[in-house]
Amino acid sequence: MRIAVVGVTGLVGGVMLEVLAERGVEIDALIPVASAKSIGKIITYREKEYPVVSMEEGVQSKPDIALFSAGGSASLEWAPRFAEVGTYVIDNSSAWRMDVGKPLIVPEVNADILTKDDRIIANPNCSTIQMVAVLNPLHKAYGIKRLVISTYQSFTGTGVKAVNQYESEKNGTQLTDAPAYPHPIFENCLPHCDVFLDNGYTREEMKLVHETRKILRDDSISITATAVRVPVHGGHSESVNIEFHRPFEMEDVNRILQAAEGIIVQDDITNNIYPMPLSAKHRDETFVGRIRRDESIDNGLNLWIVADNLRKGAATNTVQIAEYLIKNSILEPVTM
Repeated sequence: MRIAVVGVTGLVGGVMLEVLAERGVEIDALIPVASAKSIGKIITYREKEYPVVSMEEGVQSKPDIALFSAGGSASLEWAPRFAEVGTYVIDNSSAWRMDVGKPLIVPEVNADILTKDDRIIANPNCSTIQMVAVLNPLHKAYGIKRLVISTYQSFTGTGVKAVNQYESEKNGTQLTDAPAYPHPIFENCLPHCDVFLDNGYTREEMKLVHETRKILRDDSISITATAVRVPVHGGHSESVNIEFHRPFEMEDVNRILQAAEGIIVQDDITNNIYPMPLSAKHRDETFVGRIRRDESIDNGLNLWIVADNLRKGAATNTVQIAEYLIKNSILEPVTM
């Protein structure tokens, strides 16, 4: 098994290496790939050192799987190049998510749609992944009519540039490059994730709308979202208000969530137990709590959902897709 990590020197790329090692993915050859400025750098994986190679060299090495976290423009240019030589590309950018010919995958939800012909597979947005993992079993049971979503997203989701801005503001030091955000993020909240669109929503908010419908395979769901960037070092939190088509009992909702793959229910308000980004940090599961009926409408439910955005929201979900391809013999061997 030859696996390339493309964008290996970035924030998510580094976490991908951690997750691959932790989950014991068998790799015969690791191919670390990055942009021109990182070629020749040494990365360490399982106590072995590997030099970072160029995109072109990465393609020429013909990996079985390429885990991409190199940004949208790089993915648009290079993912097809890797796919042409027989590599299965799992891309963490937004480049392919809404392409009708590319599957958008959360393994616990819809990995069953993957086929040998899917050479480019899209990893959803971090805030979408954790939400649909929780919503999917409830949607199957009761049918979701409408979602009202408010997210509270870690600045780490913006990458190294945002981390540098936060650390600079926290420590009172001079920032050496341009800030990631138009306002301070330390001790502040910005209702501004990604760029604003013509409809007044941000691109992050519209990702929640379009990606959720695609993954749940239901374009009839009405969805509105507000995405907020918060000064939290790791972990996205979401307040999700659901209106179902069918009535439900709270005991059944809790039973369904308790049984859902990859979900941990933390909902004991008597003892102040509920999901928090601090306790979700470095974890691969998605946490849900504050589960309560919305008494203002029929068939309404409120949930609080938290996950580590660099792990389940990015690196872990990507690796889980690779594991699914390997385990279910979907991979076709690359001809060397």
